[in-house]
Amino acid sequence: MPIYEYECTACGKAFEKLVRQSSPTPECPACHSLDLRKKVSAFAALSGSASGSADFPGPCGSCGHPDGPGACRFN
Repeated sequence: MPIYEYECTACGKAFEKLVRQSSPTPECPACHSLDLRKKVSAFAALSGSASGSADFPGPCGSCGHPDGPGACRFN
């Protein structure tokens, strides 16, 4: 289920809402208006642990390049 960002055109309140395809149109939590504008937002794709920290490679074992193995010509 996607999380959409909305902005109420009546009061200007911005909020997020978890929306199912079969869900009714959400309403503004502040003024209960149905006159909403869906905001453009980017999604996040996480890799690594559930805490959100990505698993980045350590330095290259041959040359010490900080981008990890394969970042240089030495392997």
